[in-house]
Amino acid sequence: MTGSRIVGRLMVGSVLTLAAGAVLLGDHSWNGYHWARSSNPFTLTVVDSVTSEWDAYLNEAIADWTASSVLDLTRVAGKTGSRDRYLCSSIRGRVRVCNYPYGDTGWLGIARIWVNGVHITKAITAVNDTYFSTATYNTAPWRRLVMCQEVGHDFGLDHQDEIFDNVNLGSCMDYTSDPDGPPSNEHPNLHDYEQLETIYAHTDGKSATANGSAAGGSAPSAADEDDFVDPPAQWGRLVRSIAGGRVQVYERDLGGPNRVVTRVVWVQ
Repeated sequence: MTGSRIVGRLMVGSVLTLAAGAVLLGDHSWNGYHWARSSNPFTLTVVDSVTSEWDAYLNEAIADWTASSVLDLTRVAGKTGSRDRYLCSSIRGRVRVCNYPYGDTGWLGIARIWVNGVHITKAITAVNDTYFSTATYNTAPWRRLVMCQEVGHDFGLDHQDEIFDNVNLGSCMDYTSDPDGPPSNEHPNLHDYEQLETIYAHTDGKSATANGSAAGGSAPSAADEDDFVDPPAQWGRLVRSIAGGRVQVYERDLGGPNRVVTRVVWVQ
């Protein structure tokens, strides 16, 4: 591990404790989903299709997750026109991040992955400016938390904790009603990095899916563009609902081992 990675990991904290003092050791892999690659650390391109109001938060999330020992994120500029951000069309082998005032849909942020079996073939994150322009969510802590968490899902991370009103764990992969805490839930913590190391402990030979590889099968082109405004029609079947329905996971079958999995956080 390089010195910069060690420093990056130490800066976000080295001890994970609950209020009672118990160390958190839980597994928060998302169903074993991961990007196939032949070596570690692997490089994954993040396509920046956010406007200037979100650039700083996306850049922070990229820097935070790149501090992992197994992952290097490279940012490239993407299209930021209104239609481009509204559709947030996926790009094979890459993560695309978009913002748009999607309307009063009820959802705050989305992470969507296309998978072939357990291998992620492409991913998007979208944040809904309709709510991030309100007094409740138009704050740096909320923007930082949601961006960090939704991008984290795009690598195959689940949540460390799924209760909104308990003590923060100091991780953006922890649900909360108070992002800046204390402790702050605006960045990853050591356990997030350890979980990434576990998820990516093995390699996949030549069957790489990151950065445009042809491996992993192909999804129908119609699955690349999605209507975020009409979730029931586009997201497939509901497979998980937690925290009183505030967090839900949907799956859409694309045939064979191919699926689109959408994780959505609803507003309070």
